[in-house]
Amino acid sequence: MNNTAPTFSKQDNLKFFRTLNSRVNNYFKENNIQKTGNWKLHLKAIILFSIFLTPYFLILALDMPFWAQLLLNILMGIGMAGIGMNVMHDGNHGSYSSKSWINKIMGGSIYVLAGNVYNWQVQHNVLHHTYTNIHGHDEDLDAGRIIRFTQNAEWHRFHKFQHYYSFFLYGLLTFNWALTTDFKQMKNYLKRKLSYGTPQSPTKLWTVLVITKIIYVMIWMVLPMLLGVIWWKVVIGFFVMHYTAGLILSIVFQLAHVVEETSNPVPNEEGEIENTWAIHQLYTTANFAPKNKIVNWFTGGLNHQIEHHIFPNISHIHYGKIAEIVKETAKECNLPYYEFRTMRGAIWAHYKHLKDLGVKPEFA
Repeated sequence: MNNTAPTFSKQDNLKFFRTLNSRVNNYFKENNIQKTGNWKLHLKAIILFSIFLTPYFLILALDMPFWAQLLLNILMGIGMAGIGMNVMHDGNHGSYSSKSWINKIMGGSIYVLAGNVYNWQVQHNVLHHTYTNIHGHDEDLDAGRIIRFTQNAEWHRFHKFQHYYSFFLYGLLTFNWALTTDFKQMKNYLKRKLSYGTPQSPTKLWTVLVITKIIYVMIWMVLPMLLGVIWWKVVIGFFVMHYTAGLILSIVFQLAHVVEETSNPVPNEEGEIENTWAIHQLYTTANFAPKNKIVNWFTGGLNHQIEHHIFPNISHIHYGKIAEIVKETAKECNLPYYEFRTMRGAIWAHYKHLKDLGVKPEFA
């Protein structure tokens, strides 16, 4: 990763963000509603935690066929992804509740998903939201050598097949969190002195990481074995749960930024990005399936990624409403507003983009 952070232009002759911010603030003021979550989000959290935890307790309590256990593991993976996109995500952005202690608890739900609060806040809130789609700075674009997400990444011969194999690898996302990613990230972020909010002691951060990983393994692997579930069933079930969650989360993430329409701006010789930060988000982000109620509910508004990137501190339950304001303001300023009508259309656009990026650069 490039440690020299780019800067954004301050010349917004269109006054886009100032106008947009005023209109969005007026929306909340006129309707007398808070920007954080409400009873709809609280109910959703209960439902998603039930989907995630109920199968776990059934596996521990009942003697069932292996196929039935695997179905429950898949259901757990669905609940796991749902918690990550709806509860953990809003919590760590400070938008789940107006009370900071509730946000901290909900953000901490990442520990039952095998992640780490510090790492996630640095990678997502700091690097991804600040340097969206900028190669070498936005770690969401870094898949190692195996997948080429931007034209700026090094090309290898096997990339010409990446539109076939990438989707299979996407399922390993949270599995890697559980095993190696968090340790590598913490070492890297602490070395770079990166933080979100008040800096914390490295000793404290490492202690929390190690203890939460031990507790995680005890709950999800050791306890089932102690209660009589055969070890190989536990291992396979654990993998199936994580693969299901990882596949869902990865696809949702990629559809918002790694598609044909979105760009990957490169800083100029002075290290400056052409556009202001807010306008940069319009060029690098896309929405999908905005009218699909199921997608809206389950993805935690991540299908309204444009609104989320410009207003990360507003709960996702409001994105459907403020999207109309963002879209209209962008149109008035003659700025892009990328949107796929269906999720299928967005997946196809991502697939084609992976295929294009897999072509050897000099022949692209």
